[in-house]
Amino acid sequence: MTVPADLVVAPEPPDHPDVVALLSEHLADMYATTPAESVHALDVRALLDPAITFVTARDAGGALLGCGALKELDAGHGELKSMRTAASARGRGVATAVLRRLLAIATERGYARVSLETGTQEFFAPARRLYARHGFTECPPFAGYGPDPHSAFMTLALPVSASA
Repeated sequence: MTVPADLVVAPEPPDHPDVVALLSEHLADMYATTPAESVHALDVRALLDPAITFVTARDAGGALLGCGALKELDAGHGELKSMRTAASARGRGVATAVLRRLLAIATERGYARVSLETGTQEFFAPARRLYARHGFTECPPFAGYGPDPHSAFMTLALPVSASA
């Protein structure tokens, strides 16, 4: 997928008003498509945790196009969280750009692996395809997650960073 040339993906606090609106839409979709006990999406307060690096994707004019987060589980393992593309930006490579940036951050930190939890419903099929295209494979539950028919677990082994 081609990523827009003017796209800027960079760390940013998740409490900017436009980000809060996008995350609210994200949470609303999660609760609309998944039983509440199987929703693992984080709200803005949770995304402010120091163990989480939050990034946004913005166009040259500063419009928010997407976001994502990387949570440190331990010194060698990170978890993707809160991946979301604005409806108006879907199909333009925003999710790919956010994912690549988060994986680059994980690699720079020397993580051996990045994992994620996403839904099993049809609504989440595009997300599962995105992750599979980037080398993620199914895995057992990790980091305190348990078996859940509404959750798909995926992981990716990362290359060893020269600086690690």
